[in-house]
Amino acid sequence: MLRKNPTGYYPLVSEQAFIDATAIVCGYVIIEDNVFVGPYAVIRADEVNEQGGMLPILIKAGSNIQDGVVIHSKAGATVTIGERTSVAHRSIVHGPCTVGNDVFIGFNTVLFNTCIGHGSVVRHNCVIDGLDLPNEFHVPPMTHIGPEFNLESISKVPPEYASFSESVVSANHALVQGYKKLTNEF
Repeated sequence: MLRKNPTGYYPLVSEQAFIDATAIVCGYVIIEDNVFVGPYAVIRADEVNEQGGMLPILIKAGSNIQDGVVIHSKAGATVTIGERTSVAHRSIVHGPCTVGNDVFIGFNTVLFNTCIGHGSVVRHNCVIDGLDLPNEFHVPPMTHIGPEFNLESISKVPPEYASFSESVVSANHALVQGYKKLTNEF
């Protein structure tokens, strides 16, 4: 469901994207080509900053926002999800936040006030709050990263996880095409 927020913004969604009928996309949200937004996802840009303005939630081309994901932003701050990026089931991305291109965010992960570098893989049940990650980092399952975390303890993304991330993007791109075709049958 696409809906306007209280300040009057309505989502801008590419005709080449697929938004599941159970998903809610509200307010100043921009969704580019070949984006998949799965069942029960909520993408909500409706809070304003002290000046009464807000920046968008931007989901770039080829990305997928899977089942039950919540993307929101505090006080009108921007959230950007890069190209060909996967945000897996039941994750929360809360702005201000930037997730780079070709990133995989694992199941039940929480991101807040962070920038995740291009090509990174954040595995399931992680929390990243208040510390930016450079490009191509691999965050092991159930890792909590905060401002005092030692980034030198994190390794680069192993090749098998990079190829897994690519396969998830490919599978979800096929879902965009398949669901759009089904939608046109009714």
